[in-house]
Amino acid sequence: MRHRKVLALLGSYLDGELDPRLREAIEAHLRGCAACSRQRDACCAVDSLAISVRVPDPPPAYWESFAGRVRAGLRARESRISRKETPMFQDSFIVPERRTATRAVVFPLSLAAHALIAALLIVLPLMQTGSGPRIDITSAFLAPPPPPPPPPPPPAKKASSSTVKRIKPVQAQTSFEAGKLVAPVEIPDQIAEEQISDVGIEGGVEGGVEGGVIGGVLGGVVGGVLGGVVGEVEAPVRAIGEIKPPKLIHQVEPVYPEIARQARVEGIVIIEAQTDLYGRVQSIKILRSIPLLDQAAQDAVRQWVYEPMIINGRPRGVIFTVTVRFTLK
Repeated sequence: MRHRKVLALLGSYLDGELDPRLREAIEAHLRGCAACSRQRDACCAVDSLAISVRVPDPPPAYWESFAGRVRAGLRARESRISRKETPMFQDSFIVPERRTATRAVVFPLSLAAHALIAALLIVLPLMQTGSGPRIDITSAFLAPPPPPPPPPPPPAKKASSSTVKRIKPVQAQTSFEAGKLVAPVEIPDQIAEEQISDVGIEGGVEGGVEGGVIGGVLGGVVGGVLGGVVGEVEAPVRAIGEIKPPKLIHQVEPVYPEIARQARVEGIVIIEAQTDLYGRVQSIKILRSIPLLDQAAQDAVRQWVYEPMIINGRPRGVIFTVTVRFTLK
């Protein structure tokens, strides 16, 4: 145990206030440390001296006048405190100022005078009709004029009838090998116009399709009149019984509405669709509705394309049902 701690606990050790374990540690330290032993002996000597000196008891009159002395001391202390606090409270009192009526009249007049002066400072410069200060331009940057436009090209020379030569098509004989690039032997100066054969009939045929249909076949047009037979377009048929719904060849996935996604709405929208002669969706009717998903289902189904339906050699529209499923992932 260190000297400082032993000296701090020495008084408690002599009074017998320490627990046995700590007391034994201090005694072991005192046996091995001469300085701490001398300090202990000095404390013991002081204690013995204090015990040997006896203080005489006060006379009985002392205790009889004890209560009166205490009361007198308290009254004297209170009087000293009151004398110190009186000036402080006197300075802190709020004394109403005089001439309040005069100040109540002068304040609005002063406020009005200041407002009038501010208005005059703003209005008077605006009322002056004189010309503004003259500004002298000492330097200016002038851009050069734009260049003149280029002259027109010379007129083309008209070829006379005597100089017109008939361009004969050149039959180029080239020899090439598969998988190899071969440079041309001779590059002609002019290329003869090719004879384009007229395919089709000018103005089209009655019952045909304007511009044709992508995916048509040679000798006929898918969606046109088979074999050139002209007739009226028949009404669409409903896909029931032996007539099966057409085959889907182009599908667009519906876009899940954000409001439906936040509301955690999912389900199945059933739509009755009608295709035209070319397999495109022409009209839509909702059979089973989910309000937050109907529009997304309609927008997707309108972009679907089906294989055209041929019944008895004629293209027909088809009415069938479509199921659009919305599932949260």
